[in-house]
Amino acid sequence: MAWPFWRRMTMYLPVPPQPDCATAWREALRTVIDQGMEAHNVILDVADPTAGATLADPVVLRVDEFLRSKDVKPVETVANTLFPTALSRRYRGPDLYDAFMTKVLPAAGKSGRWSGYYFERMINLRGPDGKVVNQIADIIDRIADPKVVARNKFEIQTFDPTRDVTRSPYGGQCLSHGSFKLRKAGGVETLDLTVLYRNHFYVEKLLGNLIGLGRLMAFVADQSGVAAGSLTVVSTHACADQPKDAQNRQTSLAEIKALLAACDALVAD
Repeated sequence: MAWPFWRRMTMYLPVPPQPDCATAWREALRTVIDQGMEAHNVILDVADPTAGATLADPVVLRVDEFLRSKDVKPVETVANTLFPTALSRRYRGPDLYDAFMTKVLPAAGKSGRWSGYYFERMINLRGPDGKVVNQIADIIDRIADPKVVARNKFEIQTFDPTRDVTRSPYGGQCLSHGSFKLRKAGGVETLDLTVLYRNHFYVEKLLGNLIGLGRLMAFVADQSGVAAGSLTVVSTHACADQPKDAQNRQTSLAEIKALLAACDALVAD
């Protein structure tokens, strides 16, 4: 496929805006495959990241089944690293943070450097002075406060230079930063989110990431008294990864294309 001149000459790769998570995953993965299995500065936008965001969606279910067949983390497990949906049904508001830190992390075998949960970094980030900062609670508090006039200063840091700078090329956090922004949409104050990934596996992780980020947005918006808006993802390095199964067999490109074709057929039906 010959890309238009403007795509070949730029240092970013835009994916056409999509209405929901499942559709955004399909088109983003297809775009990266067409680039030769990897690309830099891929930008995708999801109009409603809470739509097409459960296993009730046939595409999400098909991807989940594929990932399970490869013995890698299924969609919901990946999504839960960004927002603990099941826990949020049992614990409301501020109680969620304490329940996550006291119930989820110990059960998951939290390590000192990286627990695998981005939500932990969002609610339990240690500053240079050793003070713990709950970034999510602080953002919700400021958005809900009518006295706060700065409506574009709601940042989330998930990269931690004290824990994440190593010489190993493997593991560690891939999501580096998030930026919430408020805008008026039809007279309604609406919360958007833009996130930056340093590295992004589009087969194993992208769909679960989109779903988890959408759930995080919905939580912050609900707790702040505003509407949830759109999600923008910038993958500074994206790849159509080929995960290995329990028998160390690598997923083939033909299998990935067959998965996409099956998902396309589900939508067509």
